[in-house]
Amino acid sequence: MLYIAICDDDEKMIELVKTNIITLLKEKVLTAEITAYVQSREMQYDIQEGKFFDLVLCDIEMPDIDGMKLSAYMKNYLPDVLIIFITAHLQYAIDAFELSIFRYIPKDSFKARFRHAFEDAVHTIQMQSNQYYIIQIAGHLEKIRYRRILYIQREGKYAVMTLMGGNTVRIRKTLAQVYKELDSGDFAYASRGDIVNLSHIMGIIDNVIEMEDGKRIWTSNKKLEQVKERLNDFWGGQI
Repeated sequence: MLYIAICDDDEKMIELVKTNIITLLKEKVLTAEITAYVQSREMQYDIQEGKFFDLVLCDIEMPDIDGMKLSAYMKNYLPDVLIIFITAHLQYAIDAFELSIFRYIPKDSFKARFRHAFEDAVHTIQMQSNQYYIIQIAGHLEKIRYRRILYIQREGKYAVMTLMGGNTVRIRKTLAQVYKELDSGDFAYASRGDIVNLSHIMGIIDNVIEMEDGKRIWTSNKKLEQVKERLNDFWGGQI
């Protein structure tokens, strides 16, 4: 399932974009939840309330909040969202590039460029789909990219993820359940109560693993050897 948003103050443009998306989804036998916004402010509120999107297609010049400001706002909440600008205002192309906009489609060449841009976006999302941990928080879906996870620790009936930036996420599951769902070579058990992201290990001294945020996690001799083996595999035999 893809989560797609269209934001444009021109309702006819919204329908054109939506029709093309539906056509391409049918061709590729894909499903998507498509949400359309005529007012950028409404989209901002939804994102603030936890609405998730894989892909956003929006205009630049809009009332209330323009596409540039909206995109910068989105990146704070959805750092990995792909954004495609569909606009008649070419003078913003350089600024769009600086915001890491995925694609930029002039409205006067929409038919010629849309298919390729959309197919590239879908391909990128599919390639990244196995790099996220998906959870349900307060009634909304949230995807946590693996690279943002520093470590996961047991806390009673919860598994607590510590993310880059210091944020934490509590999940009512066992560490074993979370580890199985991650299904990734990026993670390893440091102890019965700790899972570490190998890419965020800064060093190992005696039986202590030091993480990127300064956290020190004790590990037994047996687990230490396993972590070292996993690190060796992770870094391609460079350790």
